[in-house]
Amino acid sequence: MESSSPLRLSAFALFTAFFRAGLMGFGGVLPMIRRVMVDERKWLTPAEFNELLALCQFLPGANVANLSIIFGSRVCGIGGSAAALTGLLGAPVVIVLVIATLYKRYGDYPPVEHLVTGLSAGAAGLILATALKIAMPLRGSPWALAVAAASFAALGLLRLPFLPSLCVLMPASIALAGWKIRK
Repeated sequence: MESSSPLRLSAFALFTAFFRAGLMGFGGVLPMIRRVMVDERKWLTPAEFNELLALCQFLPGANVANLSIIFGSRVCGIGGSAAALTGLLGAPVVIVLVIATLYKRYGDYPPVEHLVTGLSAGAAGLILATALKIAMPLRGSPWALAVAAASFAALGLLRLPFLPSLCVLMPASIALAGWKIRK
């Protein structure tokens, strides 16, 4: 976030934004978090969101949880991290526990099995739409597109192991970015 004055937010603002995203993020909360942070609240630009998400993907743990913790800390300190993470996870934990209890009891019924199977198409579409939104800021950067394509080829097509691929792609991406800056 490069601006003349750093963004400062209250713990309450973080909690409510991440609570809303967590509550509405069925099938994956990343699209909703991006919408709230970039499109609605304008806390981050698309490129800033991508940079923060990239950092979170290289850390252990859930990407969106890492994102809430890092962003919360950046704009409100440790209390902001706690507020954002609690907001993000509060409602979904309760909802998942209720659904798990119901699924345990009714999951073997054919209509429930068909419902769960049908949800997979919607989930795939949601992931694809989010991937396209995240890729949009890269379209003006041939080196970034090359790294994205290499990542997709290594992990998606060739099914190479994640950690070795990461150990090759990350330094290559950093080197290309550094080379581009020096030009």
